[in-house]
Parts: sequence; C-alpha cells; structure tokens
Amino acid sequence: MGMQADVKTAISFRREFPQETVMVYAKEAEALGFEELWVVEDCFYASGIAPAAAILASTERMRVGLAIMPVVARNPVFSAMEIATIERMYPGRFIAGVGHGVEGWMRQIGAYPRSPLGAMREGVEIMRGLLAGETVNYDGNQFRLDNGKLVYPPANEPPIYLGVRGPKSLALSGEIANGTILAEFSSPAYVRWARELIASVNKDGKKHHVAVFAYACACETREEGRERLRPLVAKAVLSGSKDMYFTSMGVGEELKELQALGEIGAVAQRIPDDWIDQMGIFGRPDDWQAALDAFAQAGADTVVLVPLPELGMGQVKVFARYLF
Repeated sequence: MGMQADVKTAISFRREFPQETVMVYAKEAEALGFEELWVVEDCFYASGIAPAAAILASTERMRVGLAIMPVVARNPVFSAMEIATIERMYPGRFIAGVGHGVEGWMRQIGAYPRSPLGAMREGVEIMRGLLAGETVNYDGNQFRLDNGKLVYPPANEPPIYLGVRGPKSLALSGEIANGTILAEFSSPAYVRWARELIASVNKDGKKHHVAVFAYACACETREEGRERLRPLVAKAVLSGSKDMYFTSMGVGEELKELQALGEIGAVAQRIPDDWIDQMGIFGRPDDWQAALDAFAQAGADTVVLVPLPELGMGQVKVFARYLF
C-alpha cells in the first residue's frame, strides 16, 4: 500500500449503481488491492443481504460490510438467520451493520417504533443472543421471542456494528455492539467525539471498531475537490438532522447563521473551506495521506471511501492508483 496511515481503507458500492454490476465491481476492487467493500441498503433502492452474498461468492478474500439494515424493518430472528447463514458460508468475511433507519422511510412503511433507542437495544440483543447459539426468551416493547434458538448458528459469533450518529445511540453502540459505522460528513472532530461517547460505556475495554464513511475524490487541486463537495455539505447544513457533525467541530453559531439563509445555493457560497476540508478525502495523494492520518489519529479504524455520485463506478480504479 502506498499510503501508510494507520487506518484500513475500504470502498463502497453506491446505492445508485446498478445492482447487477456489483459482482464485476467487487472483483475489480479485490484485484486492485481493496480488502473490504461496503454495500448500502436504503429503502426502495435495493436489498443489502443479496448483493453482500453475491460479492462474497464472486471474490476470494474480500470482506463485505452492510450499511445498514434498519432494525425495525425485519424481525430480529430473520436478521439473525440471514447473518448466521452468510457467516457459515463465508466465515469471518461479513460485517452486519444495523441502524434505526431513516425516520421518513420507517414511517412510510409503517415500521417507525415508539422508542427508536429501545427498539435498537431489543433487536440487537435478540440477534446477538441467537448468533451466540443461545436459547432466547425476550419480552420487550418492540419485539417478543419465546424460546427461540437457531438450528444452524455460526461457529463464531459474527460482528454487529451500529450505524448511528446521535449521542444516546453512540453510547448504546459502545454498550451492545462490536463496532460503529459513522456516516458521510464525519470529520476527525466528530470521530473523536463519537469515540469518547463509545468509550464512556465500554467499561471492560473491549475492542470496538469504528468505520467512517467519507466522500472521496481524486483531483488535481484541492479547490476542485471542495467545489465538488460543496453542494453536498450545503445540503447537510440545511437538513436539520446532521447538526452534530458541525457542532462537534465547534461551529454551532456559524451553523445557525447558514441555516437561517434557507437556500442551498446561498449556503454553498458561504460554507468555509475548512468545514469541507474536514468532511472529505480529496485532492492529490499527499492530501489523501493527510486526511487519512487525521481520521486515524481521531480514532477511525477503517475509512470507507464513497465515490461522488456524478463520477461513476470507474472511480475504483482511480482510488486504487492513489492508495496502492
């Protein structure tokens, strides 16, 4: 590997990419040197389990992460069955990501729980018990299980990561999960903040893996990368659901001023370059090196490179040239 940052680099398969191309993409990524590929499951786009299994079947060594299965969209028994089956078929190569799911989508499909945090705890506790080969009895507010036990549990309990972002959910991840997935717009400051929340409940000091998704762009200049990311960051500013990414950088007042503008073009023009610089990996190889180093020093174990939507699937080759 050309870059020596103390962090593993992975690549994602965007939800916008045609699903029938996933195996070709994965084979190419593995041949180019990537050890890990992450697929996305978003409501109305595509399943995450099916492409994950297809990738594992068509590659030799690559690990596959799934970000994320909404915990309320499937019964946790069936989620555990899916995870156990893949783990038995491809031992040690699958990472299951579980999350709350996008609130609007979960309401749209009639699955939004009374307590998202409580539903997350219940679902993951049931899954982990079943995957450990235990007989599980559970009487929760969201899920109930009477004397459940997998007929074919995996030989080794596979990891479950939580894809979360708020303080209570991050603390829960530190308590009940093997790792945490931090989404796009994370900065080193946000990773450090998340790590502190996770560590606050991790009393036994067990290893907790943090995987950070980051928009990536191989550019001739930093300015080109900033301009490509600028509208995406502007949209995040106005979303109202991603404030913690900015407040963790200590720019809460400036964030409120930009949100008051209310129009994406005006916001994009006013976003400080420094914000964008912290939220992506772009520029020349030495710029990538510095960004990866910053994420590693903040506590990231894996950085999942997310190609920009307009640049397409061919970015896997470009990224490999920058990394290996």
